[in-house]
Amino acid sequence: MRDVVITGIGIVSAAGEGVEVHLNALTAASPRTDLETFAPFPVHPVTPPDYDRQIAKKSDQRQMEPWQKLGCYAAGLALEAAGVKEDADLKSRMHLIVAAGGGERDYAVDGQILTGLGRAENPGVFLNERLMGDLRPTLFLAQLSNLLAGNISIVHGVTGASRTFMGEESSGVDAIRVAQSRIASGQNDIFLVGGAYNAERPDILLIYEMGGFLWKQAHRPVWERPAEGGGMILGSGACFLVLESREHAAARGAKPLATIADVASDRSRREPGSVGRAIRSQIDALGAKPDVVISGATGVKGITEDEQAALLDSLPNAAIHATGDVVGHTMEGQAPFGVALAAALIGQGQSNEALVTSVGHWRGEGAVRLTKAS
Repeated sequence: MRDVVITGIGIVSAAGEGVEVHLNALTAASPRTDLETFAPFPVHPVTPPDYDRQIAKKSDQRQMEPWQKLGCYAAGLALEAAGVKEDADLKSRMHLIVAAGGGERDYAVDGQILTGLGRAENPGVFLNERLMGDLRPTLFLAQLSNLLAGNISIVHGVTGASRTFMGEESSGVDAIRVAQSRIASGQNDIFLVGGAYNAERPDILLIYEMGGFLWKQAHRPVWERPAEGGGMILGSGACFLVLESREHAAARGAKPLATIADVASDRSRREPGSVGRAIRSQIDALGAKPDVVISGATGVKGITEDEQAALLDSLPNAAIHATGDVVGHTMEGQAPFGVALAAALIGQGQSNEALVTSVGHWRGEGAVRLTKAS
């Protein structure tokens, strides 16, 4: 099996842009937080990037929704960091895996349908007619999950095989898992992998609030929230990684930041204690002995304390950080953000081995073990 290394990171969030600002944010008091726009729900709004730097055509920018622009921008940063941005031949062979949600709503159309539904003589017929007519263009042109991958291919010329995974937090874990396993087995040499998320959306806040998942107070650190009822603070941002075999990186003179040693992914039944059992099992299966843990804990009551107890019990000497305290909870981007932070720490000599955890707010437990590249 071949070693799989990370050679490029592209990252943008509430903390800002680039590796350095995100490492600095690991020890900051809290991420940038908007408490007013969607009150009572705080969100971590992205620090707006200069999209022109990575998406040159205004026409391309105009046809993308915010999450697509963020993802396309971060993908460009990752390609740049890996030194492949201008290598058209390599990008034509580079494979792409994106972890993505289902796109954003057309609020005007939604409002018109809801208003008309109450007045309709036959609500069922009215709804079917409007869904077939009004929403089809929006769904086709903006709301398809695989359009982020399509935009990355168009804007950046990454034209190898493309895959889009859906499934909230688990999709990010599996995107990394599949890329790592395909490179390790020799099926492919290089991948661009990542996810993007726009938290600044009334529709998405409504969905998670209906499930009782959102935090509705002033910002508190992830590990402190369960004692007061628990909840997520969603964050806007995007993170992409360039993964390749060690041999491939060496052949083109690229310096690896870290090695992805292994990835574990599972789905427990979420009975009391199930998350802790899953985390302990994955630590054992990965043979993880990290000096640092980058946790994707949500802050949701029950699962957050369960994970924290398992980490403290199994890895008592490891420093533990939560991505939620750096970028907020970014759903599909949760695992890529964690891997990026861990790789950056290792690349700068601040860690020898790191464990990234990704526990979904509803389902899915994953872990990624990273080690020094040399």
